[in-house]
Amino acid sequence: MEQYETLWMPGTDHAGIATQTVVEKRILAEEGKRRTDFPREDFVKRIQAWKDEYEATILGQLKAMGCSCDWQRTRFTMDEVCAKAVRATFFKLFKDGLIYRGKRLVNWDPATQTVLADDEVEHETIQGHFWYLRYPLVEPVTLPGSMGVPPLRDESVSLSEPTDETLQHRGHNLPHWTRRGATYAVAFRLADSLPAHILHAWKQEREDITQRAKEQDRPLTAHEERELDRLYTTRIETFLDSGQGACHLAKPEIASLVQDALRHFDGQRYELTAWCIMPNHVHVIVRPFESYNLADILHSWKSFTAKEANRQLGVAGSFWQEEYYDHLIRDEEDFNHQLSYLFQNPERAGLKAWPWVGSKSQNQQQPHGQDARETQGRDALATSGAHTTITYITVATTRPETMLGDTAVAMNPADPRAPYLVGKQVRLPIVGRVIPIIADEHVVLPDPQSEDEKARFSTGFLKITPAHDPDDWEIGKRHNLAIINVMAPDGSISDKHGWQDATEPEARQLLGMDRFEAREAIVEWFRQEDLLEEVRDYTHEVGHSYRSHVPIEPYLSDQWYIAVKRPIAHLAQKFGQGMIEGTDVPVNSLAGLALKPLLDGRLRFIPERYAKTYQTWLENLRDWPISRQLWWGHRIPTWRMELNILSPGLDPSEYTDPASTTRKAIESILQALGRNDIDFVVHNSETEECVAYACFETPDGDEILDRVGRFLFSVPGDGNAHKPGQPYPRVERVEGLSGVPGSLESCLEFHKHIRKWNRDDDVLDTWFSSALWPFSTLGWPEDTPVLRTFYPGDVLCTAREIITLWVSRMVMMGQYCAGDIPFRDVYIHAMIQDGEGRKMSKSLGNGIDPLVAIDSHGADAMRFTLASMTTDTQDIRMPVVLMTLPDGRKVNTSPKFDVGRNFCNKLWNASRFAMMNLEGLDPAGFDAGRMDITDKWILSRLATTRDEVTDALNAFKFSEPLGQLYHFFWNDFCDWYLEWAKSRMRDDESRAVAQNVLAFVLDSTLRLLHPFTPFITEGIYQKLREMIPARELKGIAAADRAEALAIAAWPAEMGPLKNPTVAEHIRWVQEIVRAIRDIRNKYNIAPSEKLTASVNAPKAITDALGDNSRLIRQLAGLESLRIAENLPKPNNAATAIVEETQVYVHDVIDLEAERARLEKQKQDVEQAKRSVEGKLANENFVTRAKPEVVAQAREKLQQLQEQLQAIERHLAELKG
Repeated sequence: MEQYETLWMPGTDHAGIATQTVVEKRILAEEGKRRTDFPREDFVKRIQAWKDEYEATILGQLKAMGCSCDWQRTRFTMDEVCAKAVRATFFKLFKDGLIYRGKRLVNWDPATQTVLADDEVEHETIQGHFWYLRYPLVEPVTLPGSMGVPPLRDESVSLSEPTDETLQHRGHNLPHWTRRGATYAVAFRLADSLPAHILHAWKQEREDITQRAKEQDRPLTAHEERELDRLYTTRIETFLDSGQGACHLAKPEIASLVQDALRHFDGQRYELTAWCIMPNHVHVIVRPFESYNLADILHSWKSFTAKEANRQLGVAGSFWQEEYYDHLIRDEEDFNHQLSYLFQNPERAGLKAWPWVGSKSQNQQQPHGQDARETQGRDALATSGAHTTITYITVATTRPETMLGDTAVAMNPADPRAPYLVGKQVRLPIVGRVIPIIADEHVVLPDPQSEDEKARFSTGFLKITPAHDPDDWEIGKRHNLAIINVMAPDGSISDKHGWQDATEPEARQLLGMDRFEAREAIVEWFRQEDLLEEVRDYTHEVGHSYRSHVPIEPYLSDQWYIAVKRPIAHLAQKFGQGMIEGTDVPVNSLAGLALKPLLDGRLRFIPERYAKTYQTWLENLRDWPISRQLWWGHRIPTWRMELNILSPGLDPSEYTDPASTTRKAIESILQALGRNDIDFVVHNSETEECVAYACFETPDGDEILDRVGRFLFSVPGDGNAHKPGQPYPRVERVEGLSGVPGSLESCLEFHKHIRKWNRDDDVLDTWFSSALWPFSTLGWPEDTPVLRTFYPGDVLCTAREIITLWVSRMVMMGQYCAGDIPFRDVYIHAMIQDGEGRKMSKSLGNGIDPLVAIDSHGADAMRFTLASMTTDTQDIRMPVVLMTLPDGRKVNTSPKFDVGRNFCNKLWNASRFAMMNLEGLDPAGFDAGRMDITDKWILSRLATTRDEVTDALNAFKFSEPLGQLYHFFWNDFCDWYLEWAKSRMRDDESRAVAQNVLAFVLDSTLRLLHPFTPFITEGIYQKLREMIPARELKGIAAADRAEALAIAAWPAEMGPLKNPTVAEHIRWVQEIVRAIRDIRNKYNIAPSEKLTASVNAPKAITDALGDNSRLIRQLAGLESLRIAENLPKPNNAATAIVEETQVYVHDVIDLEAERARLEKQKQDVEQAKRSVEGKLANENFVTRAKPEVVAQAREKLQQLQEQLQAIERHLAELKG
């Protein structure tokens, strides 16, 4: 409309991962088949059909919404035009050495089984855990006694976490009841004290009781609860007292060890009331102190004593049973009962004068040392003088399943334990792999008091899994560690992808498990083996696939990459060279080509805050993995060329440079076939010997290599056995080769040098082709007229979540391929959420189909509503409600669309009314000199609105200009001008001027509204054009006669029509009319009843009002109106105060009610006056606020004082 030659290129991308995933799921559900059950070409055709169907839906939605695209140019990222650009770009990058194949740790999506770029990973906050796993040292290590590590924290997840309320926790077999400050009777036993078959039988009895109640859908009865208690306590105690097992605690040295451990922290961490050490079990009555819980205290006792007892006894294995029995003591009676039971236990078991019973009164304070709670990172201590011997270290991990691939444990070299432990070895549980302890500064030193969360959770020992963690990968490279991948592409545990030592039975049991299933199994194994030190809650960010939404897996894989920070020598002259200041980004690298335009100001983001997202991403950009393990997409145009090292004609010196040999072989076959015109590039493989990769500029080269292979070797299923890779007599003639002189000899010569050649099966990342959209759709790499006309473009409108995925890459490739940035301005629109602030999605069922909104409210109503909501905010909320369609279906819509529909109805009805009054319009009858004040005012308002709307749209504002147009059309045009014009349409002398002004203003308004509501404005415009071909104001304003509004000129600047004086006079007229209307409403006076009114105002205002009293009488419904200075208030007149003016409506007042109203108004004005006076009395406000703000406050105070004086005067008049 501003007469620019414009292009909005419509189209779609192929959305590789998402599209293939949807089709695969559909085929599996409907046909029970998988992708691999089809030939590749057939499966791609199935996807193409699905794409065609849904592409038509998408484009249909855009058309229905009124998107003014150039539909005849519709493109698709896999059509022939775009495919040619993709091929040319890949070849250009490959030739410049920017595309390489490497084995790297990638973001792997186990659901879709493909790699993801960093910007395709969405980070979600999850409630997870840190699991603390013990890794046994191959040989014990002695540390200085003072050398410790931070104690366990009280945030630990334990079986008995203390709280103010009584809570039940489930242990391995038994329930545990806890309460802050409580005293407990505790029993724990030796590992061999109860035979496994006895325990199993008792467990079955207990489960029978609970299962019976569950099946009958009822709680346990009192009898059943007593029976359960008996099974948990009495029968177990009786069996224990009979002396089962080795009864190691009968040995004085072992019993003394346990007794000392129990008394060790009495008074510091707990109050030890009484204890009884029986031959195969222990009873304790104990009260944990604040911040210590029972589970940790039990763990401390058992961990310390187990290690020391095994050492003294010369045995190995579990010493204590993992589970323990605790009883929360409820009252004094219960306490006495438990105490009595403990003291009588030896006698009941037939143990006379048993020495290992004690109570608080007997407990003498002993020297205090350390127990297991203070020794996270080492086992229960074997302390000798000033030294401590440890037999294991503890690592913390959020992903226990990856420990199967650990190849080292790292420590920070600044850790005081490092000199004693670095170089030592640990034996990896489950696997049995012996791995070293290494030193690396990446490891965070433990510090329980640190503000750094990593330090608070650290043990100082970091498990290193190079194949499954990016940081570990870097550490592995620094220390040349083995890289062991323990997962299959689907995320299951596997020994088929790099794990070669999965020989232990425990490890073999994990094979085939899903990674999360394996996590649970591994944690449980560590728990059973007493190697799980603790579990702590941990909230952290976990990367998820933006397509399948499953957690991504760092995975070791061969992929194709683009080197985004590698300098490109031949671009140095045009773009410069060296690093961009403050970054590690070379100016002439791909990342530099995208970053520099932003820093130079050539590229602009609106809102500006999104520029930081773009900049930060590019400054920290890693090489872009562009290969995807899919079939749907642009197949990567590279060939893996493996030298035929068994060929007698191959010189061994050629092994070192397979690219040179490959190049000669390809040149030879191309020459033989007369295709020297095909350009190609060959690079050596970075990871394989005797392998090179070739890429042809056009698909013709691919076809030739493919045909050579078919020409030389038997077709599949031929039945003629031959060795793989060896030539065999042809069984078919291949068109293009057969009949070519010397073709067989040329092919055999080619094969003499190249043993195998295979086209890469992967496809390119969807964003690779999408990055080329601004110029590929215009015919690049050809120099087409449309490319010269529309590249570079001006504006991109997109969403914030693809700034990194798409915007950065379009700028990058635009600079690299086409030599300039593809657009100057990037407008980032807000995201529409539902009324609860949630993202609209299919899974939540809270999305709104635009076609539904169009059917129910109209496209213009939807567009109006969306534009009115489009502000600079990051997110906007749209309430979603269900609507029932005529056919009974329930769909989502929003009451917000009612706003747009109401406006469109108003626009239609007001325009029809206006056009009804335009019959007989004669453009020649317009005389600017005969315009009245309302004509001048509406034209002034139109001129102002036009400038405001134009400026706002140029600044990418949308709600603001729509609000301005709404106010102009609904209020100024409909409520005021049309009403004033009605009487003039009946007057022969004034009709011609009024009609011409009305037609011009309506025409201009339709033009201004057209970008927002194109359908209804176009429809009205056509009616208006048919009725009045010429809609201009002769001598002061012109308008073109375009056949359609879509190509009509945007209203020109109308500065001379702006009239501030007229605008102020009409403002006063409107204020008086509103005041009189308010009085009508207040006193329930019918609109048809004619009133008498008077206005008391200063002279300047009375002059303005007096000249326009007719306008006031017309719209206020007055029979008479008097306007003067110092006009007294009539008796029984209702009063309205408008600034320094008083409006009186005669003979409508109830004196008492009016007095009350004025008193209330007086209070409101006094309150407002005090507030302003307070501001002005504040020295800080007067001295620090902007001068204009202070001036406004003083002006406001003056107005309030005058209003107060007027109110007081009216009150005095009422009293008089």
